[in-house]
Amino acid sequence: MRHSRVAALLLVAALAGCDRGPDSGRPTPRHPDGQVRFDSEPGNRGYWGQASVSSLFEKGVQVAMDENGLLANIADAPRVAPFQPWALALYEYRQRNGLKDDPTRACIAPSGPRHLHTAGGFRIIRDPTYDRMYVLFGGGNRNWRVVFMDGRQPPNPEEVSGTYFGHQAGHWEDDTLVVESSGYNARFWFSNGGLPHTEALRLTERFSRPDFDTLKYEVTIDDPLTYTRPWSAEWTVAWVDGGEIAEQFCEDHRDDLGPSKQESVGE
Repeated sequence: MRHSRVAALLLVAALAGCDRGPDSGRPTPRHPDGQVRFDSEPGNRGYWGQASVSSLFEKGVQVAMDENGLLANIADAPRVAPFQPWALALYEYRQRNGLKDDPTRACIAPSGPRHLHTAGGFRIIRDPTYDRMYVLFGGGNRNWRVVFMDGRQPPNPEEVSGTYFGHQAGHWEDDTLVVESSGYNARFWFSNGGLPHTEALRLTERFSRPDFDTLKYEVTIDDPLTYTRPWSAEWTVAWVDGGEIAEQFCEDHRDDLGPSKQESVGE
């Protein structure tokens, strides 16, 4: 009887292993110099697709919201982030207004963490020739970020003109790509759901690839004019094997498409 139970358990374990599929557990791909590869390997295709959450909220907080970041219960608003009073009032207004003021409806691209939640997917490409990393994303009117890896530091926000994508400087901490950004303007939403920010915004993003199919993303938001303290969020993004990011181009105020959605163009 005992041997029968052991055999049955081994059979269940074997079947469970089969359910995971042949690609399960693939190791993290690397460049020839040993650095983590965030993009597809030579001769293959793929991109980063669906995020595990649909919007930005503080690590450890559980709130229900839809794919656009609209809260299921407006009473949860104070729990999303450590707001300054004016920022909470603005966030609640945007929520109660059904996100109608979302700048993406006027073809203003998402930036900061929001591009990881935008339909179309994204890629992270290393450029060793110019010592840069590029983040290419299909949504948000098909834009990209440039991360300088040459040792420069992000500027003081008070000393530069703010831009939509800020000034971004990166470095490696073991297998983690750390990107520090500042110098943003305040004309875009940096998260689904309408979280406010000012030109004092600083972001510290951490990208890692614990296995072939998973991107781990962590971000610390530091904007003392908007939030009472720095705060962090994290989620994962799934790898889409064998495909290409979808090019999406915006048309102003397409009410039938809703916030953050644009026309897709086939390959």
